[in-house]
Amino acid sequence: MNQKVILSVLGTLLRFLGMMMIVPLLVAFYYHESPLPFLIGIGLTEITGIYLWSSYKSDDDWKLREAFAIVAFSWLAAMFFGAIPFIVEGISPLNAFFETMSGFTTTGSSILDNIESHSKSILFWRSMIIWVGGMGIIVLFVAILPKLAIAGRQLVRAEAPGPTEDKIKPRIRDTAKILWMVYVVLSALEVAALHLAGMSTYDAVTHMFASMGTGGFSPYGRGIEAFNSPLIEAILILFMFIAGANFALLYRTLYVNHKIIFKDEEFKFYTAVVVVATAVLILALRRDIGADPFTCLRYALFQVVSLLTTTGFANTDFNLWPDSSRIVLLLVMFIGGCAGSTAGGPKAIRILLLLKYARWELFRSVHPKAVKPIKFNGKTVPENTMQEIISFVVIYFLVFIASTFCISIMGVDILTSITASITTLGNIGPGFNLVGPMASFNGMPALAKVIMIANMWIGRLEVFTVIVMFTPEFWKK
Repeated sequence: MNQKVILSVLGTLLRFLGMMMIVPLLVAFYYHESPLPFLIGIGLTEITGIYLWSSYKSDDDWKLREAFAIVAFSWLAAMFFGAIPFIVEGISPLNAFFETMSGFTTTGSSILDNIESHSKSILFWRSMIIWVGGMGIIVLFVAILPKLAIAGRQLVRAEAPGPTEDKIKPRIRDTAKILWMVYVVLSALEVAALHLAGMSTYDAVTHMFASMGTGGFSPYGRGIEAFNSPLIEAILILFMFIAGANFALLYRTLYVNHKIIFKDEEFKFYTAVVVVATAVLILALRRDIGADPFTCLRYALFQVVSLLTTTGFANTDFNLWPDSSRIVLLLVMFIGGCAGSTAGGPKAIRILLLLKYARWELFRSVHPKAVKPIKFNGKTVPENTMQEIISFVVIYFLVFIASTFCISIMGVDILTSITASITTLGNIGPGFNLVGPMASFNGMPALAKVIMIANMWIGRLEVFTVIVMFTPEFWKK
């Protein structure tokens, strides 16, 4: 393990992270708020970054092992240093780490009880880190820092190790730039749409950060329910759905072939889940709460898209719904958005390929000598890809079960434990009972918060990047 390379790159990333804090600093000046949280944050982050970069500067080649370590430690460093403004504001260190990890990993599970009591600049930073983390910290840095682009493919693969690698351009830096270009353009369109729908510029920007980054932080305790606007909700549904789709696919649809998105199996499966889950939830709500059809559609579609894309926004307190309605939402939490999106969760492509694999096993049991490969978008899925998916699902559920058990033995009820585990591991946001959409995670035990921070970290890096660091083989020469 080349520690000099790791520390040098971490120094570079911290220097850039410190520069990012200039944006909320300007917001603080605009609203005549104390700039101290960000001045201290910029100072400590820049000093540490410059020290690491200058002291451990290295031109050594990177290997996959270093890439895993750089990515994993980069997200931890972002949490520790990104939490400085929250700590200076008066939030306890553990709660600040929780909120920052929740933001950068686009989880959106909040530890804040009285959100409106915090300054606009702090809440802006809280939403902004979702937007940065949505496309990926490493992807951003690979796009703008030439040094990181040299080994960019290893870094990006470690940050988003999905079952397939979707390259737009041969050079990973060019691909990263295109992905961020699409991301920025869509973000600008959403800000304009929300502003025209009646939001202030501040609200439009912060809610764009949270929806395009699929993180769900709102500067209001009641979230989207505070606006009570079907038009705003419709705009958010559209952009949450787009953010949950594959950005490389969106680019190809816009610039290469306008029909390609309708041929993509993962996108069709993703869309079908939205349609079916919404229809089932509408029927359940009609029976359970007796609301009119439009209200049922409004609540059902918004909640399904929000939780499927792991955004976590809520336009009503679905924690008060009967179990038959909540079970639909719980099921979509185990799916997630598309690979190559800003959404979390296991990803639609893995669920789809697992269903194909199950169908293939049934076929093989009847026709043991037949040769019928599993195909995705017309191409044969390699056997090692299926093995990787199965391994991912096994480890994912083992982490989920272990964290649920650990939280439950701390005296937390089982439904809260289950949903707190899956919502942090899947980077979703709200759960049920004590961690419902209108509640916070502040009432959870301190050790449970630590477990959930680990869940967010593991889930955002899709299990392997973090878990592999806890194996003896990773540290052997």
